[in-house]
Amino acid sequence: MSVLTTKEIMKIIPHRHPFLLVDTIEELEEGKRAKGKKCVTYNEPFFVGHFPEEPVMPGVLVVEALAQVGAVALLSDPDFKGKTAYFGAINSAKFRKKIVPGDVLILETEIIKRKGPIGIGSAKAYVDGKLAVQAELTFAIGSSEES
Repeated sequence: MSVLTTKEIMKIIPHRHPFLLVDTIEELEEGKRAKGKKCVTYNEPFFVGHFPEEPVMPGVLVVEALAQVGAVALLSDPDFKGKTAYFGAINSAKFRKKIVPGDVLILETEIIKRKGPIGIGSAKAYVDGKLAVQAELTFAIGSSEES
């Protein structure tokens, strides 16, 4: 059973189809960590061009999905309610396994450091229990009016 449905996720982060890359949040510790799920289907719009003969989910989109899970964790903290989480940095990204239609991505992001509006997350994506992608993500919390 999910902790948050897609509709509930959309109340926390501003992403919408086709860029909302998390279907459900399975576990949540507000402000600290979240575990999400993405069921990758052949109907994803990026598969049209990446790659038509051998569809592979772009690694940058897996990192984005991990960031969305981290944003849900951070923005669930009452101190950040109604804010937006922006990328500050992507470090040490490693891509270990192709993500293809039919895969179920388990996305885990743990906030390992926070100072004011900045958070650093350790992010890992798994398919069938095997590590597929990992990265360290830096989040900058701001309002959507800031540029």
